[in-house]
Amino acid sequence: MQEYNAPIEDILFVINNLTSTIENNNEEYSDVELMKQIFEEAGKFATNILAPLNSLGDKEGISLENGLVRMPNGFVDAYNQYIKGGWASVAGSKEYGGQEMPWKIVGGLNEVWHAANMSFSLNMLLTQGAIEVIEAYGTKEQKQKYLPKMISGEWSGTMNLTEPQAGSDLSLLKTKAIPHNEFYKIYGNKIYITHGDQDMTENIIHLVLARLPDAPEGSKGISLFISPKNMISKDGKILEKNDVRVVSIEHKLGTIASPTCVLAFGDNEGSISELIAHENGGLKAMFTMMNNARLNVGIQGVSIAERAYQQALNFSLTRLQGNSIDNATEGTVAIIDHPDVQRMLMDMKSRTEAMRALSLYTASELDLTKRASSEKIKKKAQENLDILTPIVKTWCTDQGVLIASTGVQVHGGMGFIEETGAAQYYRDARILPIYEGTNGIQALDLLRRKLTMDDGNVFKRFLNEMKNDAEICIAIKDGELPYIGNKVIKAINILEETADELLSMWKHNKRQAASGATPFIDMCGSIFGGWMMAKSALKASQLLKNNKKDKFLISKISTSLFYIDTVLESALSLKNVVINAHKNVDSILFNIEN
Repeated sequence: MQEYNAPIEDILFVINNLTSTIENNNEEYSDVELMKQIFEEAGKFATNILAPLNSLGDKEGISLENGLVRMPNGFVDAYNQYIKGGWASVAGSKEYGGQEMPWKIVGGLNEVWHAANMSFSLNMLLTQGAIEVIEAYGTKEQKQKYLPKMISGEWSGTMNLTEPQAGSDLSLLKTKAIPHNEFYKIYGNKIYITHGDQDMTENIIHLVLARLPDAPEGSKGISLFISPKNMISKDGKILEKNDVRVVSIEHKLGTIASPTCVLAFGDNEGSISELIAHENGGLKAMFTMMNNARLNVGIQGVSIAERAYQQALNFSLTRLQGNSIDNATEGTVAIIDHPDVQRMLMDMKSRTEAMRALSLYTASELDLTKRASSEKIKKKAQENLDILTPIVKTWCTDQGVLIASTGVQVHGGMGFIEETGAAQYYRDARILPIYEGTNGIQALDLLRRKLTMDDGNVFKRFLNEMKNDAEICIAIKDGELPYIGNKVIKAINILEETADELLSMWKHNKRQAASGATPFIDMCGSIFGGWMMAKSALKASQLLKNNKKDKFLISKISTSLFYIDTVLESALSLKNVVINAHKNVDSILFNIEN
């Protein structure tokens, strides 16, 4: 398996040049050299500690022994090093020991961790989300009790939503919460709980959705509770084990070293828990964690794409097969000499760079919602974030699967053999379009909630800002920038036409519109990615004036051109798919009935 090298130069290019900035905020992490040092150290940890455990964990897997999940060899030691390095605390509040790094930097770090070892790093993703929920909705006492050790990494966090009868439809939840003195007792089963148990942390703080007695039916009657694996005293000391039991661990297609657990709460006396937020307000609070997770899952798509690309590129440099197509080289050549292999590699590279830029741009909008200097800027950033989050989650995870699949193809028959490592990335990638609300659900969210904001005007405003960036490229009148700008303008106009037709369809026939929701979000992702590649090419061309031989910047422009001519061009055909997808889809029912 090829060694992983964090793409530090490209991550820093995006963070420093393509993301939103916070005005009048004395941004602590704006120093370019400091950022470089942070990512260089992260890259060393990822390459030397996490990445070597990736294939080992995939082969060894996890085990359930006497009710405790045992992680693969090396994982506990790696986690202890992760804590000692201060990496667990990057996103938490300084009041409770965190470093308060902007989310665009945290997002870049999350890409590095998940590319190196996704099964290991899923633990951190869930903990970051749980921290954000407690920071936003917890009482002062709850924050003091839980946050310091969660932010330090000594304790981890999970989200517990799904039940056997309630997958994405949370209105069907049956888990009960019964008042008990100043606490509550929880009774019920939860399934598909990522890192629901492990032996890396001394405690696990479960966030659990449940119903109080006499709660309203449906999603309006759901409350959120903190239910720790081990009881905690008021001064933060670990007490006896809570009534939470690991029933089983799932056997999965991928992320083999990430424990996905079935948990039973309240087999005996009830799992002692605390209410967080207010009664029947659990869904709103939990969505804080889910939206955080959706952005991070999108970044996981970037991670797996980058890892698959590196693997395929390095394999193509050493695998000797066939002769040069034009006889430019005598004898057998490395497969990277073949035009179709070059095309596949450029496709992987360009899509990954577009995904990275779009996801970290979205993370910077999240920063603005929290730290911008005015409420007007915060409101606009929130609208942008609302539009971008389902697109990043869906498009980047679908692309992750596609790129991992292409990576297998580059390897040929060797890609279908586990020893090369290409197959693991494909297997690991497949869960991402399912996590945190399937991509079909994200597509419906974009259609029914985000596209309809202010009767479509919020979406149009965002598209107009994209057009402004493309117009800047056209105005440069230098090199390939006008060509790129015109291509992006054309694509945005077609996307706007498609959005108008889809919105009109939604108003008159929601079922018909819903049929086109998934191709529409795919279209958005590809065209938004083209917008980011245009911004990348523009900035690279500006920086090249100071260093005309910079290989990274030259490559950035050529990669952007490839994306514009291939991925963006293909996206334009999706307009007809979006508008016509509803035709005859119900014939599937006719075929079943007959």
